[in-house]
Amino acid sequence: MQKDTGSGDVSPSHVGRVRHRRRPNETATDGNRANGTVLLVSDQNKYKSMLIRTYSSLWMIGGFVFVVYMGHLYIWAMVVVIQIFMATELFNLLRRSSEEKQLPGFRLLNWHFFFTAMLFTYGRFLSRELVNTVTSDHLLYKLVSGLIKYQMFICYFLYIAGFVWFILTLKKKTYNYQFKQYAWTHMILLTVFAQSSFTVANIFEGMFWFLLPASLIVINDIAAYLFGFFLGRTPLIKLSPKKTWEGFIGASVTTIISAFLLANVMGHFQWLTCPRKDLSTGWLTCDPGSMFKPEHYFLGDWVPQWVRTSFQFVSLTLSYSTTSLCASRVSLLCFHPTWP
Repeated sequence: MQKDTGSGDVSPSHVGRVRHRRRPNETATDGNRANGTVLLVSDQNKYKSMLIRTYSSLWMIGGFVFVVYMGHLYIWAMVVVIQIFMATELFNLLRRSSEEKQLPGFRLLNWHFFFTAMLFTYGRFLSRELVNTVTSDHLLYKLVSGLIKYQMFICYFLYIAGFVWFILTLKKKTYNYQFKQYAWTHMILLTVFAQSSFTVANIFEGMFWFLLPASLIVINDIAAYLFGFFLGRTPLIKLSPKKTWEGFIGASVTTIISAFLLANVMGHFQWLTCPRKDLSTGWLTCDPGSMFKPEHYFLGDWVPQWVRTSFQFVSLTLSYSTTSLCASRVSLLCFHPTWP
């Protein structure tokens, strides 16, 4: 007679494979979790993280303010440096070391196309500024004028040279990888230079058009972190589990209010509103135009009295504070209502 071992005993070797159900007390320990991630409001180390973030943010904001103080040319240089770091990260996304060993010097081709695109993009926007900068030197003026005159031809020649370089580097068993890298390089150039070229153009039209959006992004990020830090309870998206609806709504309201306040304050400084016509770093003086001057609007009798009083108080406060910041008073987007 055979011995029945179906369900009576469990061998010691199988004890570790037995799965236990989660008990109710174990489920309760994960009550503060959302999608398996602890929210920021429930993080035990949140104050230490906040101190580190505050320290690094102050350094970054201070460096950014210093670059803005230096002028348009330095901001453009900052954008170029950021572009180089962006391109480096994107180039490395699809890089394979095994194929790279078989293609010495192939990585230089990506940077050849990168600097060709930089010459094409910024040469179109900055040609006028370059000419106005070197008008005092006759020889340098002729050299720069010649480069500007044949800029499109030079860019075309460099691109064709890069294309021929790519064809000459083709090797068997790596065709698929090389053509993927060629296409990926052009997608990177489109992504990086399409938006940055307009950014540089806005900088030379007036730092206000660059500084205001950048400041609002910083304010939105800080406000979202602080609201989520103290009030965050409801997860927003699974892609970033620590983001909450409280942080999103609080940051949205804060950003909208800050947009009106910053526009009014920044508009009083000609250093931020005047366009730069050359590549010098001197102080700017200009007539900002009607866009940067106060407009008066009649809101009518349908506005409640308490709204009128509050709006007048805010308008007078902003005018007083910004006038004390700058001797030459030029207003921007500050709405001064005219009441009956």
